[in-house]
Amino acid sequence: MKKLTIYTDGACSGNPGKGGWAAILIVGDNKKNLSGAEYKTTNNRMELTAVIQSLQSLDDYNDFEIEINTDSKYVKDGIEIWINKWKENGWKTANKKEVKNQDLWKNLDNIIQGKKIKWNWVKGHSNNELNNEVDKLARESML
Repeated sequence: MKKLTIYTDGACSGNPGKGGWAAILIVGDNKKNLSGAEYKTTNNRMELTAVIQSLQSLDDYNDFEIEINTDSKYVKDGIEIWINKWKENGWKTANKKEVKNQDLWKNLDNIIQGKKIKWNWVKGHSNNELNNEVDKLARESML
């Protein structure tokens, strides 16, 4: 099975404000950068969008073992811990409030069904070269 490594990040100036997202996709020696922007958004939306866009950019990744690296605990904890409870509770939090960014969470949940994905949290703004690179790309892509 082929391995696909993805680094994602989101950035926002103001919250809400102008935002950007980026992803770096690596298969073997091949590396591809993706990025985009939204005018009025939040940092968490950009973090989620980076993951969604990176996975949607692939024609077929069923044959890949995927490793997603994010510096967003919101993304990692949301997809690994919180999402199942949200679905059980009708997309409500433990406090009975609507889950924020529900549209993106539902989209991501749908995209990853049946995929083998390992989620890694990496410390932002540290010595991880690829995380620093994707952070720079996300900031540069802001409108």
